[in-house]
Amino acid sequence: MEILIVDDEAIERKGLIMLLKREKIDAHIREAGNGKQALEKLEEKPADLMLTDIKMPFMDGLELTDICSKKYPDMKMVIFSGYGEFEYARKAMKSGVTNYILKPVDPSEFHKTIETVTKQMSEAAVESENRDRRSDFILEHVMLELLYGRELETLDPSVRKMIPDGFAEDITVMALMSFNHDFFGLKSVNFSDEVKKKTGLDFWCVNIDPSSCVFLFSEETGDRKALGDKLNEAINRLYDETSYVSVSESLPGGHSNLKALGRTFDSLESLMENRFYLGDDHVFLEGEENEPADINDIDSDVLMKQIKQDINVKDMVGLREHYEKLCDKYKNNTGFSQVYVKFVFSNLMKEIYDNVPKADQGSLSADVDKLYRTTDFSEVMNILDRGISLLEKNFDLNPQTSHREIETVKQYIYDHYNEELSTELLAEKVYMAPSYLSHVFKKETGQNLSKFIKSLRMEKAKQMLEETHNKIVNISYAVGYPNVSYFCRSFRAYFGVSPQQYRTEEGK
Repeated sequence: MEILIVDDEAIERKGLIMLLKREKIDAHIREAGNGKQALEKLEEKPADLMLTDIKMPFMDGLELTDICSKKYPDMKMVIFSGYGEFEYARKAMKSGVTNYILKPVDPSEFHKTIETVTKQMSEAAVESENRDRRSDFILEHVMLELLYGRELETLDPSVRKMIPDGFAEDITVMALMSFNHDFFGLKSVNFSDEVKKKTGLDFWCVNIDPSSCVFLFSEETGDRKALGDKLNEAINRLYDETSYVSVSESLPGGHSNLKALGRTFDSLESLMENRFYLGDDHVFLEGEENEPADINDIDSDVLMKQIKQDINVKDMVGLREHYEKLCDKYKNNTGFSQVYVKFVFSNLMKEIYDNVPKADQGSLSADVDKLYRTTDFSEVMNILDRGISLLEKNFDLNPQTSHREIETVKQYIYDHYNEELSTELLAEKVYMAPSYLSHVFKKETGQNLSKFIKSLRMEKAKQMLEETHNKIVNISYAVGYPNVSYFCRSFRAYFGVSPQQYRTEEGK
């Protein structure tokens, strides 16, 4: 605590210092001989508590407290006055002074006053901390809504009032970090502070779900690949974990950022899906293609197996990537006979047509004939491209199949929201690639899979708080959060209040 004693009598100041030391307060005490000196001292370093006499030369205590009440509104002020100076004390009380002590100072009276003031200061500090914490959670809630594409204007007016001017307008780069399991839900870590200390980077970290978070940077971050590597390396050193990072291009800045955040987050989520079929890469950059593998090192049989698997799980992203690698392997390569190349691609054509409706299979033989008659590899590619487009159209335009698969996933989530849920696990339930499931789920429901899971868990937790007397730790486990501190942070970020506060307010 920083205390400033203001009195033109040195002996009076020494006496007050002695009384303060008896209080055994952990404080740094400074002295000033009048109001003018006091303002100079406060300019150098503000105080938490100022004890001042009323009558002093150059600037009296009344003028001093009037100035300080405007310039240092959080500073507590106690004045000393004689019996004949009550009117001065009364005026001082209007200037923000909360306590006064009569001169000569009675030690027991001084003790009571200091005890009262320090208690007020402690309560104010706790209230300020709670207010700041609530504000932080409100802003995190707002940021989550913006990342999920919500317009700022559509938020509740009471929430909008708490958003500072220029909110999110200074963000320059966004980075999405993802883990292969529920890292945040299982580990009790001071994640943001630890990563900041390890990397030396300054950012705002917003948790998305138990397996991912977003880093928001407001300063120039330099090389984006180096930034992603630095974050991943820090995670590995701190927690011995494997992580993946997708890094955005520069955001537009200003008010345009508010709408760009949702689009950028969607782009980073799509980039993150690369980790399902580019296992050796851990950093993905928006606007840049990943370095391709050496095509000649890839076995045709391996590629064909990958393509068949892509078709089975309806992973059009993986299918097109593996198909392009197959084409690159034979394009401009005279080391293979035309008959062999046509045999490979005709088998691929048959695999494709086996997975489209029977009504479209009649053209298979015609396309195979064209394929064998052509003398141009680019025409072979054109024929296959049409087949792949037909397959993609069938996957996308088969609402019954998509609806049934998404309903199966939703039902599984409803039945198992208390367990660890990952995109990979859910994709296995409906024989889809994780990337394709994410795409179809958002197309079918209008929201991210991770947001759907989090919303369900939060609503279930709220219901339990309202309808049961279960302990919060038990509710945390019941909705799929084995780490109760993480559950409480997630609940507060989602609803704006802690689980305990919500239960108390609902019980009124």
